[in-house]
Amino acid sequence: MSAVPTSASVGVPPRNMVFDHEGAEKRYPFYDGNALASLMFVVFSGIFPPGERFFVDSVRAFRDRIEDPVLKAQVSGFIGQEALHGREHDRLNQAFAARGIAVEVPERYVRWSLRQLKRLPRRQQLACTLFMEHFTAHLAERWLKDERFKATSEPEMMKLWLWHALEELEHKAVAYDVFEAVGGTWGERAAAGALVVGVLLPGVLASWGVLLAKEGQAGDLRGNLRGLGHLFGRQGFLTGVIRRMPDFFGRRFHPRRHDTAALEAEWREILFGAEGRLNAEFRNREALAAAAA
Repeated sequence: MSAVPTSASVGVPPRNMVFDHEGAEKRYPFYDGNALASLMFVVFSGIFPPGERFFVDSVRAFRDRIEDPVLKAQVSGFIGQEALHGREHDRLNQAFAARGIAVEVPERYVRWSLRQLKRLPRRQQLACTLFMEHFTAHLAERWLKDERFKATSEPEMMKLWLWHALEELEHKAVAYDVFEAVGGTWGERAAAGALVVGVLLPGVLASWGVLLAKEGQAGDLRGNLRGLGHLFGRQGFLTGVIRRMPDFFGRRFHPRRHDTAALEAEWREILFGAEGRLNAEFRNREALAAAAA
């Protein structure tokens, strides 16, 4: 590790990735050929850019109060990674819009919802970020582990999801460590779950329904039941995520108590090793390597 820690040297490197979204509109539906399941991921992509800006702002508000140089460097990496995620999802959303998918619907709703959360005290906003980061960390784990998702998803689209997933796991504890460092309480954490679910979830589900209707798929009963099974069935993609959400309310909860270090190491090699799948899209490898030295 360098004398002065950097985001790269503390394991939260902001990788500048540039993905090719040319022709993305022709690759829809990109999850198992199913509109309902694919549109759930369109909703996720729509809400990520404003959501990640909220995450960054809530952590940045406390950066000057962090004394630990390692945590300071991790915060810089968190901010960089989230900013780049937002940029690439913005680009993907532009491709969805070019195909005529109303991705602005979930994006518009989540911006309204986040404005309501921004009325809260800053530390409560940070607690809300913790709850959403808990969700995205388990969502990321499913992206990396779910074999049906990987086998049936459009390969070019998968590149963005896999990169995003790895970095969500790399920085999953940063906001939480900031929260603890500035005196965050269990009560604020417990309230965050109720606030996020109450303010965000109804609009997310409504947006999903609106997109399904706009795509003319609302009446496809068989296809929609198949998509719901993919997402919420016994082994569904989101079922495993939902099962882990109550962990957040445990008194001894910490993101690192659910250890994903081996999974992260495996996927760093798959994506960015000597024969990495994403080496062609990785634009600042040399700069990050120098910063980590």
